Amino acid sequence: MKIYTRSGDKGKTGIHGGQRVDKDDIRIEANGCLDELNSMLGVIRAYLPENHNFDDILFSIQTEIMVVMSHVATPSDIRQKNPNKLNEEIVAFCEQLIDQYSEKLEDSRFFVLPGGNLVSSHLQLARTIARRSERRLWTLNRKDEVPVTIMQFINRLSDLLFVMARYEMQSQGNIEDKWQHFLYKKKHNNRNKE
Repeated sequence: MKIYTRSGDKGKTGIHGGQRVDKDDIRIEANGCLDELNSMLGVIRAYLPENHNFDDILFSIQTEIMVVMSHVATPSDIRQKNPNKLNEEIVAFCEQLIDQYSEKLEDSRFFVLPGGNLVSSHLQLARTIARRSERRLWTLNRKDEVPVTIMQFINRLSDLLFVMARYEMQSQGNIEDKWQHFLYKKKHNNRNKE
């Protein structure tokens, strides 16, 4: 089987169900962002030291993103025919990990500058790609409904990647570069003192 088919040379590509759409269609754009996110998670896994506890987590997330992409590629009116089943527990999985790692973090009242070490900085980059993916999914959702589980998963995933980036920094003994205080936390604390 050849990698190239020449069928996309005129700016069209196929989606699940056989329909052909423009290559810059929002469905293709959303899936392109998810594909980029998945590739970045693969880069992060390549940087991880052997037996790092993030490897299994990121592998599970990568496989779930593949399922998500198949559903994004499928118009809602034929989505029930998609053989790939969304994991309804994936949002709870992300939330559990967020809580687990957050408990181990030093409280931060600052915006943190992305960077530090290779794993942490790439987790932060993955976080921004997840946010862009979420924006594109909401654009698609206005045109054709996206399953709620997918929207929640990508939203929680960006939060999880942020927490993992901070955890990686702290567990390696690196000091986070801080920008400035969260103003809303400062205001909230001042109200509590009154």
